[in-house]
Amino acid sequence: MREAHVPAQQPEAQEEARFPSPDEDPGRPGRVEVPPSAGPQAPRRLIWRIRDRGTFEALGRESARAAGPVRLRSVPTDVGPPRVAYAIGRPVGNAVERNRLRRRLRAVVADHAGLLRDDTAYLLGAGPRATAMSHAELSGAVAALLAPAAPPEGS
Repeated sequence: MREAHVPAQQPEAQEEARFPSPDEDPGRPGRVEVPPSAGPQAPRRLIWRIRDRGTFEALGRESARAAGPVRLRSVPTDVGPPRVAYAIGRPVGNAVERNRLRRRLRAVVADHAGLLRDDTAYLLGAGPRATAMSHAELSGAVAALLAPAAPPEGS
């Protein structure tokens, strides 16, 4: 057996040849980098969820105002944006009907976000008759309930 002559110096690095993989589509270019758009930024959440037990207990002690089958309770909280929770009970219907009503109420509250006060927690509930209400009727009921709790003009 003979030994091969191996030089001590390494050759300069060269770029390796690129061979397409068998699954690659040679007709399509790779991912094109697009500069970030100058459009609007991600929306800031203006209405937060209620997560702490103390706020729920305070809302439970508060008396409710009603407009038809829609009820509203509110209590002052710590500094922050308004916080809203929804109470849709089983008498309203099955889970699909309750979730649909919750989504409708959430959309109505978002429409009337200007009537919500900062540093306040709200509990919005609805009875079975609320499922038959149109969007305009539901919106009017929620607006009527939020109007007394609206911040005074100029603040």
